[in-house]
Amino acid sequence: MRTLARMLLATCLLFTGWNSATAQENTAAAMAPPKVLVISREFVKPGKTGMVHEKSESNFVQAMAKAKWPTHYFAVSALSGRSRVLFLSGYDSFDAWEKDNMAMKKYPGLMASLDRASVTDGDLLDDYDQTVATFSEEQSLRPNVDIAHMRYFEISLFQVKPGHRREWNELVKMYIAGYQNSSEVHWATFEVQYGQMDGPVFIVFSALKSGSEIDQEPSSDKAFREAVGADGLKKFAELESSAIASQQTNLFSFTPSMSYVSDEWIKADPDFWKPKMPAPAAAKKPAEKPAN
Repeated sequence: MRTLARMLLATCLLFTGWNSATAQENTAAAMAPPKVLVISREFVKPGKTGMVHEKSESNFVQAMAKAKWPTHYFAVSALSGRSRVLFLSGYDSFDAWEKDNMAMKKYPGLMASLDRASVTDGDLLDDYDQTVATFSEEQSLRPNVDIAHMRYFEISLFQVKPGHRREWNELVKMYIAGYQNSSEVHWATFEVQYGQMDGPVFIVFSALKSGSEIDQEPSSDKAFREAVGADGLKKFAELESSAIASQQTNLFSFTPSMSYVSDEWIKADPDFWKPKMPAPAAAKKPAEKPAN
């Protein structure tokens, strides 16, 4: 619902991701969102972003790769709002999440490596938190996308007023109906179960291949307004006022250097997910002195 965020004049806070146990069974193309999404959020100190943080996070990636751990995750870095990175892990169920955590505790070598990496990484952070959300298929539109070839997430967070879920559901149905014939528009909606403010709270993700897709959003908004009509827009405004307590939207870029992704993703786009480092430049030979 990226245009939903814009039409609501939203401005986000949050996060999420697609590299789950379910995803591991699928091909890289047309991947379904995970049923349970675990979002770890790191707020990075000024001056500690970029290569400094990426180098620290590589310790986690190397530890997971060395252990050949079956559960993957990927990172997205904020391009708007406070400096932060979101680490996204998906599962088929809460039971699968629990089993993954329990299995990791039985692997002392991996746990020791992660503990050492956490100490180093902690010195770079201002804050850290974790949110758990579940996928809402009925509030999503064409959510299965080729995430491995995407580059950005527009992520919108909506805090619904307590007791106003009915109005929210009606509002979402209006958007789905309005964008049903706009094939380029797609989003995945998750409802927060743990770790956020009073709700209900919903996180809406829209994956983008490039910034040019953001440039095209006004035309989609226009098509939506025409599809809904004046009466529909009036109804929309009433539902928005009644249902929504707060809303935010931010832009995040995929960050391969901080991500532990599956072989399928790497094979799908190796230049992005595992780029080859350029060979060091050959040392120049000193100029020969002219013969006397």
